[in-house]
Amino acid sequence: MMSESTDSNLPVIIAHIVKEIQATNLHWQLKRAAQFQAAKPQVSLSDLQSQVRSGLKETGWERKLQNAVYKYLRQYPKTAHPSTPMEHTKEPLAYLRRAQNTWEKRILKSLNSMCTELSVPLARKRPLAEQKELRVRWNEMGTEEPDLSAFRPVYAPKDFLDMLIMLKNPNNVIGPQSALLQSWGMLQLSLQVSSIQTLREKYSELNLSVPQTGVEECMDPSSDTFDADRAKLGRRVLQVNSTPLSQQFAKKGIPTGLRADIWAQILGVTNDDINKLYYDQLKTYVFQHDLLIDNLIYKDVKLTAANDDQYFVFEDYLYQVLLIFSRDTHVLKHFAQSSATPAKSYIRGMLGVDEYAVVYPPNGIIPFHGFAMYVAPLCYVYQDPVKLYHIFRELYTQHFFRLHTISSHSQGIVTLCVLFESLLQTHQSQLFFHLRTIGAHPLKIAFKWLMRAFSGYLASDQLLLLWDRILAYGSLELLAVAAAGIFAFRRVNLMATASYATADAVLSDLTTIKIMPLLQIFMWPDSRTKPPSKN
Repeated sequence: MMSESTDSNLPVIIAHIVKEIQATNLHWQLKRAAQFQAAKPQVSLSDLQSQVRSGLKETGWERKLQNAVYKYLRQYPKTAHPSTPMEHTKEPLAYLRRAQNTWEKRILKSLNSMCTELSVPLARKRPLAEQKELRVRWNEMGTEEPDLSAFRPVYAPKDFLDMLIMLKNPNNVIGPQSALLQSWGMLQLSLQVSSIQTLREKYSELNLSVPQTGVEECMDPSSDTFDADRAKLGRRVLQVNSTPLSQQFAKKGIPTGLRADIWAQILGVTNDDINKLYYDQLKTYVFQHDLLIDNLIYKDVKLTAANDDQYFVFEDYLYQVLLIFSRDTHVLKHFAQSSATPAKSYIRGMLGVDEYAVVYPPNGIIPFHGFAMYVAPLCYVYQDPVKLYHIFRELYTQHFFRLHTISSHSQGIVTLCVLFESLLQTHQSQLFFHLRTIGAHPLKIAFKWLMRAFSGYLASDQLLLLWDRILAYGSLELLAVAAAGIFAFRRVNLMATASYATADAVLSDLTTIKIMPLLQIFMWPDSRTKPPSKN
């Protein structure tokens, strides 16, 4: 969301949002609706503008425009000086820009090495017979068992963590006195993170005194009054069709039956024919060309979701969504607000010639081991592949892309790691020191949870309750709070461990954890003996 300092640049912001909306289907629909209102016989020329506005308001188009403006305001980058270079706007800290650039080169080198070793092209046009075969088995790709033994993930969370551990701010000079001020954390970075008091104020609706979806059921499973009231209120919220109102409603959790529509409102996804046509066009691109990335997607799904008791039934959906996602050039727009740059390759024989450089894959995203788990939980919410795809795309381009890029952004993975270590070191210092002493550094264990937004670790119903709040607040900070809360919850068992292996085993199964009560108890420990108010 914009800061107060953007007020002076309001004309620039308005121009940016107008340009974004003009590039969408909504602009054409608004013009058509306005023309329809203007053509009504009762509309007078002298009062044309006000009557057309009134007509657009009555027919719901004004609300749709407000939602679109709100969406682009949330995504608008922090205002910088007009002469600030674009790369500085994307990431203001030079040492993090260099680290991200180095990391991207490593990823691309790993991909190109695999391409050379296996003698597999980065992309090839499928023969017509192969295209026809793929069309036939599009809905049954999970039954295929291709030999993927030679392919390996380009990188995994552990590789990314190793890169983050090496981050050092060159402006921090380590001397005898400054060494005493260092934290016990693996990331020795001076990034501003929220204190527990700030978090309590920011997420005040999660307080124990406020009834919550995901908490009331745990306290009194036989009572369905709260769920019925929430469902009734949720239906009224959907009728209003307001993104800010939907976010406010989601802060207390979303009833299962309304989650699909509330999420769609928050993310700005509509279920129209344009989305269906776009989806079909991307599917055609999958049929026409085979990418090396496709094999990485197949292998990732086989190694993660297909081996998970909660998600293996969605294997076909995952292939469809991820293959289509890799061809979607619309995803490239998110790089304007990301510290990353899209991966590029060169046309054969033109290596190093910029004029022949092409984004590869077309969406600019090289998936890591576990990337498929961003999609898997959504399969419980959406059955329509078209709606499922567009929800995932918005969820990724608005939030999850920050979980595997190096930046100083408050929602980025680096800041989340610093926040996690800060919370645990401050509020569970004895536990933190014990784990550090035995070589089981907390971040080593928790990093994979953070990078995958807990997908594949929490039970699916608990994960969706956590993601409800991420969308409601537009913030990934709760991932770090949840990770710290889990360590605190398993404190007694962890204090009895004597090695990394045993500590990791204590935290290997999180499927029994009720995430919302845990968040509340960690953030408001002094209130845990007080029953929540029913008012």
